[in-house]
Amino acid sequence: MIFDCAIIGAGPAGLNAALVLGRARRNIIVFDNGTNRNRVTQESHGFLTRDGIKPQDFKQIAHRELAKYPSVQLVKDTVVQVVKQVDHDQYAIVTSNNKYLTEKIILATGVQEIHPTIPALEQYYGISIHSCPYCDGWERRDQALIVLAEKEKGALHMAKLVYNWSTDLIVATNGYPMCPSMHKELANRNILVETDPIKKLHGENGHLQKVEFVSGLIIDRTGGFIVSEFYRSNPFLEQLGCQLKENGQVEMDALGRTSQKNIYAAGEYSQLSPSALILAAADGSNAAFAVNADITHERF
Repeated sequence: MIFDCAIIGAGPAGLNAALVLGRARRNIIVFDNGTNRNRVTQESHGFLTRDGIKPQDFKQIAHRELAKYPSVQLVKDTVVQVVKQVDHDQYAIVTSNNKYLTEKIILATGVQEIHPTIPALEQYYGISIHSCPYCDGWERRDQALIVLAEKEKGALHMAKLVYNWSTDLIVATNGYPMCPSMHKELANRNILVETDPIKKLHGENGHLQKVEFVSGLIIDRTGGFIVSEFYRSNPFLEQLGCQLKENGQVEMDALGRTSQKNIYAAGEYSQLSPSALILAAADGSNAAFAVNADITHERF
C-alpha cells in the first residue's frame, strides 16, 4: 500500500493534521515514538475548551477522535530514515520495525531541549520548574520564583516575562557572568542576579523548596522557569534536502510547504522553538490543508 501522506510525529501538530486529512478521506499513517517534549508536563494551558488538560489525556482524546476515520492509521514506532524513491514520486519511510511507502510527508516531530546543567533539575522539571510562563505562570503567580538561565539574553528576557506573574524573583546564571547593565536593569525591579554556580535544588516529590549555591547561600523558592536550548532530534530535513533559514527555521510557505516538493513541516519542528499547544495544532491544520489541496490538484 502507498499512503497519501505520512505524518512523522504525533503531537498536537501531527494529530491535528491527521484529523483534517482523515476527514478529507486521505489514506494517512501517523508515526509516534512517545518522545514528545511535553510528556513530563502536568497540565497544558491556553487551548480553549482544553485549559488545564494533561498532555496524555489530550493525546488519548485525539486518538479516540481519529479512530472514527478508517483511513487514518496510527503506528507506535520510531522513524529512522526517510528515502526518496529514485524511479517514483514517492518516499520510503524506514522505521525500527518496518518500511512504508508514501507520496507526501508532514514533518511534525517537534523539538527536544538542552537544559542548564543543574544537578537534579529533571526531578523538578514539569512539576515546579517550567519552561513557559504562558503555560504555567498563572499557577505560579505571586510565588517566590527563580529564573534559571546560563545565557544573558535569555535570562533577561525570561526575567522580564516572569515578572508579570511574580515580582518575588531572582535570576540564577549557574556560574556564568552577566554584564553590569543587566544587573542594573534587573536591580531597578529588585530582582537579584546570582551568578554563583548552583550546588543543589532542595524539595520533595518534585516541588521546589530551596536553592543552594556553591558559595553556601541558600534561598527559599517554590518554583521557577528555565531557559533551554532546542534542537531537532532527527536528520530528516538534511536527508530530504529541505532548505533552512539562518536561524534554523524551515524555509516554507504559509501552509508549511518546504523547498522540496511533497515535503511539509508543522509545529515546533518547523520553527526550531517552543510553541503553544493551540498554535502547533493550527500549524498541523495548515499543513494538512496544503497536502489535500496539492493532492486534489494533482489528481483531478
